[in-house]
Amino acid sequence: MKHDSIVNILGYGSDGHVKKPSGREINNLVYILLEYVTGGLLFDLCQTVGGMGEDDGRFFLSQMCEVIGYMQSKGVVHRDLKLENILVDDNVNLKVADFGFATYKKINKLSSYRGTMTYMAPEIKEGKTYDGKQIDMFSTGVILFIIVQGIFPFKEAKKDEYFYNLIINGKLDQYWDKVGGKTLSSEFKDLILKMFSYDPSKRPTIEELKSHPWMQMGLDVKESRSRILTKLHENRSEKTATSSKDDGQSRADFNLELVK
Repeated sequence: MKHDSIVNILGYGSDGHVKKPSGREINNLVYILLEYVTGGLLFDLCQTVGGMGEDDGRFFLSQMCEVIGYMQSKGVVHRDLKLENILVDDNVNLKVADFGFATYKKINKLSSYRGTMTYMAPEIKEGKTYDGKQIDMFSTGVILFIIVQGIFPFKEAKKDEYFYNLIINGKLDQYWDKVGGKTLSSEFKDLILKMFSYDPSKRPTIEELKSHPWMQMGLDVKESRSRILTKLHENRSEKTATSSKDDGQSRADFNLELVK
């Protein structure tokens, strides 16, 4: 596949050669050469910047719509979409990576247990046959929620998990109160809840996602990009300054947290 929002394969082979510092050499290694993406993981961006709000969520979701639509046009589903499998370049353009769980065979009747717990659709957890397009949509919803709110929407999509249970049982006021989402727009809430539907047939398709009222609320790409980059640079500078000032103490505190 060739797309601006997919990390491209530049080369591959089985004649790889490595020489270790010890002098030992290993020949005939299988390798894949991927393009270098300068901005790092979307996960790191979200961790640094925090919740970015609805406008910037729309900025990223519009990119996700394009790349997922492209994959689906090629008959491919990813099955492990998550912040850690998406990179960003210096202009915060997305690059989807790690197609290790992807497939192009019988994508509407899959049964393999694939994905990452916090992003995984409930039908996979329950061992049901599932549609790859619908589980990619669910994972995209988790990604969108984190970008907008800066937190996960739930620990995992199981009926007995507290937050997801609130969603599927219609206790929505309580849910939005618990996740700090009272001030989110009704359009966003409608879209995200559809993406989180327990019934996969009720999740939107890519075309329905693009035409949803929340996606039609307007997007200033230049403004969003500038806002995200400014906040990213400010937060990185602040963290660097704090780290330089309290480096010894910070590392001690971090190690103590690991022990706890």
